[in-house]
Amino acid sequence: MEEDSAFIIRVAVPADVKYVYPILYEMERSARERGTGIARRSPQSICQKIYKGHAVIAVTPAGEWAGFSYIQSWQDGAFVSNSGLIVRPEFRGMHIAARIKELTFELSRQLYPDANIFSITTGGAVLAMNHELGFRPVTYSEITKDATFWDQCKACINYPLLQGKNRKICLCTAMLYEPARSVVC
Repeated sequence: MEEDSAFIIRVAVPADVKYVYPILYEMERSARERGTGIARRSPQSICQKIYKGHAVIAVTPAGEWAGFSYIQSWQDGAFVSNSGLIVRPEFRGMHIAARIKELTFELSRQLYPDANIFSITTGGAVLAMNHELGFRPVTYSEITKDATFWDQCKACINYPLLQGKNRKICLCTAMLYEPARSVVC
């Protein structure tokens, strides 16, 4: 948990399910505003991430949610995705996203120490944060092959492009962190 006078950034707890609908609303609103695609998440899937301890949330001391992200494992834990990073508009520009991303990355490493961690995004800020954490851009063939992961993209406006290119090309950039590559001898 990271705390300062303005925000508490921590692994989400079951009481945080009260924020699920506002988080999902903001994810979709933000994607529409940017004109980008987004894989829609169900309220049940976000609740499940929170109950399992696979989500990170930023809240104000007064209890308002400020930002959110989650992790999900694929292929029996061989891969972990860092997904759903969102910050409420009124809290943007305060470095909350970077702090959430760092804790999400740490949570991935803690729960799945040997897994390759990936993130796909169209956002320049997320690309930069991933780079700072040691991610590198990769082709889609280097991340999970799990069909369930790719099925989540069906609600995205860019899904026809992804399907038309046999899940090899889309507008998102895939980035990968490989623990085996980060070992320094």
